[in-house]
Amino acid sequence: MSTPTFNTLDQLDPRGKRVLVRVDFNVPLRDGRVTDDTRLRAALPTLTELLDKGAALVLMSHLGRPKDAPDPAYRMRPVGEALGALLGRPVRTLDETVGPAVEAACAALAPGQVLLLENLRFGPGEKNNDAHFADQLARLADVYVNDAFGTAHRAAASVVAVAERLPAYAGRLMARELTVLGEALSAPRRPFVVIMGGAKIGDKIAVIDALIPRADLILVGGGMANTFLAAGGAAMGDSLVETERLEDARRLAAAAGAKLVVPTDFVAADAFDVAARTQVLPAAGGIPAGWRALDIGPATVADFSARLASTSDGDAYIAI
Repeated sequence: MSTPTFNTLDQLDPRGKRVLVRVDFNVPLRDGRVTDDTRLRAALPTLTELLDKGAALVLMSHLGRPKDAPDPAYRMRPVGEALGALLGRPVRTLDETVGPAVEAACAALAPGQVLLLENLRFGPGEKNNDAHFADQLARLADVYVNDAFGTAHRAAASVVAVAERLPAYAGRLMARELTVLGEALSAPRRPFVVIMGGAKIGDKIAVIDALIPRADLILVGGGMANTFLAAGGAAMGDSLVETERLEDARRLAAAAGAKLVVPTDFVAADAFDVAARTQVLPAAGGIPAGWRALDIGPATVADFSARLASTSDGDAYIAI
């Protein structure tokens, strides 16, 4: 393993300190309950280590896509309840993200206690990397730990500006991902396969540009595949498509050439709802109006699986 060039928990003595931890708790909810706690479990090694070493924790995360204002559908309380069950200790979820009441609650924290702030995206400060918002967050703790690898590519206040205001460290999940990524980019085993997903191309353009000359194969799924297909002229119906990024998608596809592989079919639905009607549609035929691509289809699963099986001795880097 290559030597990390960033501060990790190995360099931090958190005893008696309040630690502000950026976690990725953007988890699915249904009827006020977390339906998949994978991301909560991924954070447990960092959180339990800090707690065992005598820290008090202030956790912060975004959840969903609220429109820069409080939205009852995206409140963090169900996440705090699920996390408390996993940690085996209470997690108090606050009704605000910053402000005097939040600062008072954080100041009263004792070692071993955990607070979860309200959704970071309930105001524009997070997405705008706002300096004043970052100042307010930084006042809540003594040190900062980022363990949210899935959001590390965003220039958000909780990722960038706060790290400039407090002593900053990578959590265990972040450190592991950065080390693996560094090795994959500097000296990957061949063939080097990249699997890319997520909703958007826009916040990953620089990453894709960096990977194209290094990768042997790039498999594209998730919502970003819709934009690549739309850029190639495919009708995508009501699917998520970044129309403002179509030219970027054309440029990236041209630069990658045959190494960039997009889905050949989709599982489509007539609504983004568990009760929606679904059907499998070929990408070549397009997605009709009123329908949207929600996942790759069985032919694409088989194609991607076969390509990965043929490169089983190489590295597979998953971009989140």
